[in-house]
Amino acid sequence: MAESALAPQLEILLDAARIQSRVRELAAEVSRDYRQRTPHLVGILKGAWVFMADLVRNLSVEVTVDFLGIQSYGASTTSYGEVKITKDLDVS
Repeated sequence: MAESALAPQLEILLDAARIQSRVRELAAEVSRDYRQRTPHLVGILKGAWVFMADLVRNLSVEVTVDFLGIQSYGASTTSYGEVKITKDLDVS
């Protein structure tokens, strides 16, 4: 479906500029708190990858990045009550 077809149905709660501003603020905090260290950032797939990319681009400290894949819904829309790891961390 084209973006214009969705636009009348969407309510924008936070615009892109405000989100990017907050990501820059968080990156500044992480950079300050982890100055002279190398934090290992872990994101949960698949939802975190865009945020993680934006965060890493705004950091002034060196970091390592990894992702964890989890699943609790299977093919349905109702959780089956337990979490299955679909992609484990590459670094312990």
